[in-house]
Amino acid sequence: QGQTYAVDYIRQQVIAAVGWDRAMNEGFRIHTTIDVDLQKVAEDSLRTHLETVEQSPEYNHQTYASYAASFRKAKANGPAAAGSDQPAPEYLQGAVIGLDNTTGDILVLVGGRDFEHNQYNRALQARRPAGTAMLPFVYAAAFEKGMYPGSLVEDSPLDNRAVMIGGTTGILGEWGPESAENRYEGAMTARQALIKSKNGATVRIGMDAGVDAVLHLCSAAGIRSPLRSYPATFLGSSEVTLAELALAYTIFPNGGWRPNAPHILERIEEKDGTLVWDGKQQSVRKLVTKPETAYEVHSCLADALQSGTGKAAFTQFGLKKMPAAGKTGTAYDFTDALFAGYDSNFTCAVWGGFDKPQKIYRGAFGRELALPIWVDIMNAAATSYPPQEIKQPENLKQVEICSRSGLLATDKCYDAIKTANGDPVQRRTTYMEIATPSQAPTEPCTVHGEPRARLAREFPASDLPRAALAVDLSDVIPVVIRSPALLADKDPYNSLKPTLKPEPAPQPATETAENQNTDNTESVNEVNQASNTANQNQPNTGTTQSAPEIRKAVPVEPIRKAIPVQPEEKKPAEIRRAIPVKPLDQEDEDQTLLKSAARPSGNLDE
Repeated sequence: QGQTYAVDYIRQQVIAAVGWDRAMNEGFRIHTTIDVDLQKVAEDSLRTHLETVEQSPEYNHQTYASYAASFRKAKANGPAAAGSDQPAPEYLQGAVIGLDNTTGDILVLVGGRDFEHNQYNRALQARRPAGTAMLPFVYAAAFEKGMYPGSLVEDSPLDNRAVMIGGTTGILGEWGPESAENRYEGAMTARQALIKSKNGATVRIGMDAGVDAVLHLCSAAGIRSPLRSYPATFLGSSEVTLAELALAYTIFPNGGWRPNAPHILERIEEKDGTLVWDGKQQSVRKLVTKPETAYEVHSCLADALQSGTGKAAFTQFGLKKMPAAGKTGTAYDFTDALFAGYDSNFTCAVWGGFDKPQKIYRGAFGRELALPIWVDIMNAAATSYPPQEIKQPENLKQVEICSRSGLLATDKCYDAIKTANGDPVQRRTTYMEIATPSQAPTEPCTVHGEPRARLAREFPASDLPRAALAVDLSDVIPVVIRSPALLADKDPYNSLKPTLKPEPAPQPATETAENQNTDNTESVNEVNQASNTANQNQPNTGTTQSAPEIRKAVPVEPIRKAIPVQPEEKKPAEIRRAIPVKPLDQEDEDQTLLKSAARPSGNLDE
């Protein structure tokens, strides 16, 4: 039985190639793809850096040193006791795999920290969430469908109900930028979103490309593990093996194609040199994306290593100046830390985590656990396999883009800013981007000089999930109006004001002015006659009484004849209800929202 993960895997592959009997009984010359010097660097770096992580104050799990001491004590009682009585290790584990980009040869294979403690090969067998290391495939699918690195996308809070990572409500977390002080930046380019590993922006880009398109591209890139058909897969929530991830990353330096599969055997020969098995027969190229798409993603990953989440490779861990690219990977709740990257010849992926998934510690990002190991291996590989610049496809052209609109730059693309002294200056708002003729925008900038401009790419409403509300309104009871509607003195829609009481009953019609004068005269005569009769019948008391003075009615001005009003039945006043309003583009030209009251018949001036 082999003493390292690489040797054990070689043994398994030889048995699979020639059979158990021949492998055990016949002597063969076995030529492997392992680079011995590079393998030693990987094993030493993994062990050293994970021991450093275990010494950090935030780490509160089992350590390698404590388990190794108990294992040696159990082993002293006999090999059988060490295997039966000793529990499985629970300390922090790690894995590394490195591939030749062209052939798929496995140059480095480390399946764990100690093969004697546990023989489980985590580089080939363990399926773990890749975290944000899966983001490049989302952008590749979007670029295949017409987006390009300069396309604008919205970076804003995202409703977690659309993704459901770590819960089913609230706002999606932003652990991708690997910073404790993350902020939303509004409209940003797809290149910036990938460089900064923005979760919300990535989900929006993935939904624009489509879940099926992303899953299809991942499968074509060599990921055979089942990926869940949900937006959470955009952020690496589905489990993959480290070998699958490394193989998939080879499409970016290769111009869109990958080797058939990783393999560790080069050839098997008899003692006399007769060829028994040839690994070159298994070498077949698989085309995954267009060369332009692969280079666009590569250019973003190169920027991510230079100035994004992987910039510590140069500033902190000492990566040599070389044309390289890569992406950090951090899973939700810091259970897995990864880094996958490449140069023109060599692709390497590193993983750190526990066999039983649990939080390493809060803030255990891929750039802290996996990136320094990757740097050590890439520096060593550059000595044996000097990297070259990855060529840009001829169909990709440089285009000057306005950063404010995402459209073609014009001579007016300047913003006024103030210097430290408060002096206003004009700053150019353009930058150079790569795009194919079909991807590049054709319209000039509409922000500078155009009032009606949108800064962010427009997505369909169904594909653009909004942030969760700060207050859940599902249980709030609406307030019912119990009083009549209040209208202002001015009624622009000529609506009728509602009344609560019925109108008074109509009064009987009045007579004409001539009849009124005749009746007044007759009334005066009747009053005089009644007065004289009363004086005659009154007894004489010797006192003289004067007759009462009766004033005549003062003539009045003629009164205009009132318009007859038909009596109406008494009924409750009608309160008008709102008329349903159609969309403005469906309104009839001869209709208004509320019609005016009809003019009554007759001439009011008569």
